[in-house]
Amino acid sequence: MPNSSSVSEFLLLAFADTRELQLLHFGLFLGIYLAALLGNGLILTVIACDHRLHTPMYFFLFNLALLDLGSISTTLPKAMSNALWDTRAISYQGCAAQVFLFVFLIASDFYVLTIMAYDRYVAICKPLHYRSLLGSRACTQMAAAAWGSGFLNAVLHTAGTFSLPLCQGNAVDQFFCEIPHILKLSCSHAYLREVGFIAFSFCLGAGCFVFIVLSYVQIFRAVLRMPFEQGLHKAFSTCLPHLAVVFLFVSTIMFACLKPSSVSSLYLDFVVAFLYSVVPPAMNPLIYSMRNKELKHALKKLFQLSSRSN
Repeated sequence: MPNSSSVSEFLLLAFADTRELQLLHFGLFLGIYLAALLGNGLILTVIACDHRLHTPMYFFLFNLALLDLGSISTTLPKAMSNALWDTRAISYQGCAAQVFLFVFLIASDFYVLTIMAYDRYVAICKPLHYRSLLGSRACTQMAAAAWGSGFLNAVLHTAGTFSLPLCQGNAVDQFFCEIPHILKLSCSHAYLREVGFIAFSFCLGAGCFVFIVLSYVQIFRAVLRMPFEQGLHKAFSTCLPHLAVVFLFVSTIMFACLKPSSVSSLYLDFVVAFLYSVVPPAMNPLIYSMRNKELKHALKKLFQLSSRSN
């Protein structure tokens, strides 16, 4: 069996055996990718162009959209290319880059979602201290901490994973390079160090999740003390979209990590990876724009300006 020094490429999961199904997968992935590009791109453009949206809440949403664009661009283009050209290959360096970028962007994404929970907590529970606690400098520092933590997380996991000797071939049973599937290719017991890194990251993520839950417990307590219409508006316009995104992200990640190995299969692993790597970046723009009147108004204004210029 080859070891890590002799592996020059990995073989990703083949979507189908027939050419027609491969092209169907390419078309479906292309549609989802273009929808994610359009949705997140519109959010980035609107927030950048509309000065009324230059607030902490939309600053963090801007960061989230940027991370979503990056994460879906890390996985889908290579999968679409393989489906279109009927190949499974990805180079060793390309696989390492994919692991690094995906872990970096996904980890930073969750840290930004945690900061957004804090932003909503301060806005609703401590509105008089909002400007002092979430000034432009504080927001920049928190965003930089989220991106920096994600970067360090990615360096740790990428170095830990690709320093392992590989003794079980080079076939990765997933449509992108995913750490658990690469660990399956490593020699016996050599992967335990990386498993420790994963456990540490899981504990850190669990801490962020607990912080989000506690923040929303305080938020809904405050909302229940408000007049009905005012509390309902605050909950629907700013809190529920964020909660929906967090639930979508966390539930798919937890299912991927905690599902028993006895129920594991290629099809189930593919569906779970698709749910947490592709669905959230594609759905987040829709979730955030559905109940957000300010964002919808800014989008409408942007379309009107573009139609006038044409």
